[in-house]
Amino acid sequence: MPKKGDKKQRQPLGDLSDPQGFAAMAEAFFTSMQVTNYSPATIRNRYVYLRYFIAWCDERGISRPSEVTRAVLERYQRYLYHYRKQNGDPLSFRSQSLRLSSLKAFFSYLAKHHLILYNPASEIELPKQEKRLPRHVMTQAEAETVLNTADTGEPLGIRDRAMMELIYCTGMRRMELSGLKLYDIDAERGTIMIRLGKGRKDRMVPVSERALAWIEKYVAQVRPELVIDPDDGTLFLTSLGEAFGLTRITQLVRNYVIAARIGKTGSCHLFRHTMATLMLENGADVRVIQQLLGHAKLETTQIYTQVSIRMLKRVHDRTHPAAHLKRSHNRKKED
Repeated sequence: MPKKGDKKQRQPLGDLSDPQGFAAMAEAFFTSMQVTNYSPATIRNRYVYLRYFIAWCDERGISRPSEVTRAVLERYQRYLYHYRKQNGDPLSFRSQSLRLSSLKAFFSYLAKHHLILYNPASEIELPKQEKRLPRHVMTQAEAETVLNTADTGEPLGIRDRAMMELIYCTGMRRMELSGLKLYDIDAERGTIMIRLGKGRKDRMVPVSERALAWIEKYVAQVRPELVIDPDDGTLFLTSLGEAFGLTRITQLVRNYVIAARIGKTGSCHLFRHTMATLMLENGADVRVIQQLLGHAKLETTQIYTQVSIRMLKRVHDRTHPAAHLKRSHNRKKED
């Protein structure tokens, strides 16, 4: 479902006049997800991935879900594997898996509600996921360099600094940042409530005194000049008085990372990875990091134990017998 500030409304995926066609059944599928309280992000993503598949089917004369067989889906899976983007790169196995997962959910819904005779996607095997480490993680000094890039002599610089401080401090996702309200900040307790984060779950996380100071400065000096009536309480506002869209947040943070010239790329997740890694290196328990980041599974958080090389190196230096170069003090004098 579109969020405030989104300019594009979800359009039907084809001709709705055919009750057995893709468009009509897709609308029933999306309505069911809304009724069962799926997140707007999940609905939007499944809409996009289903649109790709329907366009692929249309090119091959397939106009109804009932015409899709397991062989058709296997052919589509091979198409995804061989597909190349404009820059020549293939789709990652994660991207392939997301597209196929959306199809599995769609056809499962149709079969469950007897809209098709059987589920052709029931035995489609998803690509095995790669366990990749974050591409870049900043050092503490690099993170401070990016934060200091914001021109806090300007109102929007104060806003941007407050946003980045909050991401760095809490590791929250850009979606969670965009949805924050004024009443979610509890300065007295030093906490922030993240409502309906990933998985439609609320969580309360601590926020640092420094981040709070920048938020208070922004709220007192900058936000009153940005807000327009009616004020819905959204914490961070654009220059037009609107809530930030996800793409705009990404571009804002990325621009500061580029301007800092630290030799690393990234945006909001760069700060998220950095926060988790630095806290682990400073002795935080991985389960604490899991709670802060809002991970449903501990194994998702444990990837940061592989990134925090500083801690691993300390143990290696302390315990490996050949970790240090030992110079002999008993060298024979050269003739």
